[in-house]
Amino acid sequence: MSAAEGRLRGRPPATANGRTVPERLPDAAREVFAEKGFDGTSVQDVVRATEVTKGAVYRCFPSKDDLLHEICLRVLRMQNERLDAVVTTDLPVAERVHAAVVDVVGTTLENLRSTTIFFRPLHRLAEENQRQVRRERGPYRETFRALVVGGQREGVFRDDVGAEPAVDYCFGSVRHLPMGWRSEGGASADEVARAFADLFPADIAGIAAR
Repeated sequence: MSAAEGRLRGRPPATANGRTVPERLPDAAREVFAEKGFDGTSVQDVVRATEVTKGAVYRCFPSKDDLLHEICLRVLRMQNERLDAVVTTDLPVAERVHAAVVDVVGTTLENLRSTTIFFRPLHRLAEENQRQVRRERGPYRETFRALVVGGQREGVFRDDVGAEPAVDYCFGSVRHLPMGWRSEGGASADEVARAFADLFPADIAGIAAR
């Protein structure tokens, strides 16, 4: 019997490396989902990855859906906090928009497994969990949109193209990044983020002042 199997037979420790079971489970599930896919992952796979009992998993997260939900919320909350930090700086609006794009692209690529999971099987969530994700995603979009509108009002950005299409352009492109970018070789996440931000808000985005 392996050491891991031995631990599974006994009561799991309250913490491991200072982290509780509820804190560790979404990270373990994220890695297994990335390797096997959401449909191909069983709760038992998460049990093995976390080295806790199945009962401990179910006490924290009653289903795979709930684990996926928590992974999505962690991404959203992290990016919302970082955007709020950008918005509250004293930088000119164009620089805040640039910094916001650098951040959303950078954090999307730096947390590639989480964001890939977030964008791909989100429709698998139960309806109530989907609604909660949409509620938490809404403030990010509205905050970013407000930056664009602020730049239009200041005359920094063109106002002959609405803010909504500009936001859709940006976030639609970000959504596809996890599907095509690979960290092995080529540009780093930071280089991609800065190159992306240099294009937005630029003329190609259709909102930069001319």
